[in-house]
Amino acid sequence: MKNPLSSYRQDGLALDGARAVITGGGSGIGRRMAIGAARKGAVVTVWDRDRSRADAVRDEIVAGGGRAFSFGVDVADEAAVAVAADHTGPADILINNAGVVSGRSLLDSQTGAINRTLDVNLRSLFWVTRAFLGGMTERRTGYVVTIASAAGLVAGAKMSDYAASKAGAIAFNEALRNEMRDAGSPVATMVVCPFYIDTGMFSGVKSRFPLLLPILEPRQVAGAVLRGIERGSKQIVMPPLVRSVPLLRLLPVGAFDWVADQLGINESMEDFTGRRGDRL
Repeated sequence: MKNPLSSYRQDGLALDGARAVITGGGSGIGRRMAIGAARKGAVVTVWDRDRSRADAVRDEIVAGGGRAFSFGVDVADEAAVAVAADHTGPADILINNAGVVSGRSLLDSQTGAINRTLDVNLRSLFWVTRAFLGGMTERRTGYVVTIASAAGLVAGAKMSDYAASKAGAIAFNEALRNEMRDAGSPVATMVVCPFYIDTGMFSGVKSRFPLLLPILEPRQVAGAVLRGIERGSKQIVMPPLVRSVPLLRLLPVGAFDWVADQLGINESMEDFTGRRGDRL
């Protein structure tokens, strides 16, 4: 008799010899994932809006004996994504990592900044994933990873566009996972929801940040993602306590807000004020 839970399982994918494409791979956790995947034997293609950053990561990988390529790509541009994907060729692993945050209150947010956040963090998932998914489906192998955020699970102040985009990213992954299951496709999916990551955006916040939820290190998150691919993980939430955050919505609003304040969700947003286009 078929195990009724079998359709909810997925196999891991070995990084050794795999072709991995990482968007936003020129800095932050993207850079760490690119270098880490190459060390595990993957052939890595780094996409980044800043071509010089993508090239620098490629050169770093090659200097270490790995195999890598680089492209300057604005993932918010559907046409540019199509051209870059054509030049990149097939991918076994796609990590949708590119992301921006403005950190302004709703009244202070400019239309262009809001559109840019939604374009890069959410709409690009459609363009980039669609560019590689057909090949994965045809070859009946592949892994699509979506880097979302704990902000997609619960939203704090000065992050309405960012939180909305990351909640959408979680929904995108969920829909894609079910679409693959419904089609009987072995293409795997994974969503990653980390709490705040120390990518240079939190200067000054460490001294007052609650010890309950420490700021994560880029290397720590990148390593967890790569291990998740090898193990066949469907979801990674870091730190684990954050997994229960969506349950706050079951509380009365006053209790919800009190707990959110204890977690520093609003306070830390002060450090985003005036900062545009920071890559996570």
